[in-house]
Amino acid sequence: KHVAVLFEVKARFDEENNLREAQRLQKAGCFVIYGVGSLKTHTKLLMIVRKEEEDKVYRYVHLSSGNYNEATSRFYVDIGLLTTKEVYANDVSEFFNVITGHSQPSTYRNLITSPRDMRIQLCNLVKREAENARAGMASGIVIKLNSLQDKELIDELYAASQAGVTIRLIVRGMCCLRPGRKGLSENIEVISIVGEYLEHSRIYYFHNTGTPKVYIGSADAMVRSFDRRIESLFLLD
Repeated sequence: KHVAVLFEVKARFDEENNLREAQRLQKAGCFVIYGVGSLKTHTKLLMIVRKEEEDKVYRYVHLSSGNYNEATSRFYVDIGLLTTKEVYANDVSEFFNVITGHSQPSTYRNLITSPRDMRIQLCNLVKREAENARAGMASGIVIKLNSLQDKELIDELYAASQAGVTIRLIVRGMCCLRPGRKGLSENIEVISIVGEYLEHSRIYYFHNTGTPKVYIGSADAMVRSFDRRIESLFLLD
């Protein structure tokens, strides 16, 4: 079996453990890559290529908002998708080729990635909801994440609120947007969930005139996530 792992060394107070686990993987025969240049690898993706009956090859893909960590899995709330759909397998395979240096970025079908174009794609999705609202069509945005800090996305959310889009934000930690301000954000509501488990999933919902677009993944709406990290959000198909 050929196993390749892109392993991010930098982690909050856990670098020593990451190095130890990476060395264990190498000793077991895995091909280990330690991140990409000055970018922190924060995306969580896995693909298994397996030959099954009648020599047919399947690609099993797992896309997640959480780490593959047996400790945090007991007290984090995360979400993921396990699928054999080729549209996801093609995107993830191409993305792996890009971050391991084997190819140049191409157009993905169901992935939004950073630092390439995540900010602009999310801003465009918000703008589309604002355009629909101005045209008298149904619209709406619901976003759940850890932190909301990116100014460009916040400005687009303000503009969408002024256009009449109902926006609900579930932000666990830092939120630089001010909801309920007259003439600015009357249509925006912000809440935080504090429960038994740490809310860690990131979900971006856009009404899209009744054909919702829902993206899930590892990325918060922050400058570091859009500009200084390798991140991904995947579209639920």
